[in-house]
Amino acid sequence: MNTVDAKRVLETALICAPQPVTVRELRLLFEDALGSDTLKILLHELQQEWSQRGVELVHVASGWRFQSRPEMRPYLDRLQPEKPARYTRAALETLAIIAYRQPVTRGDIEDIRGVTVNSLIVKQLEDRGWIEVIGHRETVGRPALFATTRQFLDDLGLQSLDQLPMLASSSPHAEVLESLVASAAPGGGTKAGVQAQAFFDPVEVTVPDGAVPDIADAVNAELTAERFLRDDQEGA
Repeated sequence: MNTVDAKRVLETALICAPQPVTVRELRLLFEDALGSDTLKILLHELQQEWSQRGVELVHVASGWRFQSRPEMRPYLDRLQPEKPARYTRAALETLAIIAYRQPVTRGDIEDIRGVTVNSLIVKQLEDRGWIEVIGHRETVGRPALFATTRQFLDDLGLQSLDQLPMLASSSPHAEVLESLVASAAPGGGTKAGVQAQAFFDPVEVTVPDGAVPDIADAVNAELTAERFLRDDQEGA
């Protein structure tokens, strides 16, 4: 099979796939006649070929997928208006702590936030597929250790946690987490296909050893004082 035909096969399979596809899975298309390195070269060539179109080929944590470009979202929303899921301040704080400090226990989260973690918040994030229990800490009671999932990275358009923006106590980039979460398509799909990197320019800031990001002020800058009070009462 020549290069042109191989790329047509890859293109068709990725467009029709409901979820990201790994290179290992893509090799099955060619009965392993093409190696992983060759497929990666073809995938990068496809990326270039689609670079001027409204749809792009991206590499996320779970594999490769086609998605619409961020600038196309306003137009797509006219066809199927859908408000992004909104999460309470408490839920976003909990998610941010897990994302940046994982693996953590509920006790760790409570120590950082200063309030008890509502079980409904943990369940909401688990049901969304963004966090999971990956083990237990060997201490009294063996508390569960929480970490983020591949679905979390996929929904935010990231390949790895290294692509999350670094946070510091006074960093204005801290509030970007809310934008990233808001960009995730409902239900973990790729509707509108927003790529997380489009929402920020990564800026490296120094985080002193043992410092805790000021997540309380960071993750929900748009919330009004009324919502802050409501979230503390209902979701703390």
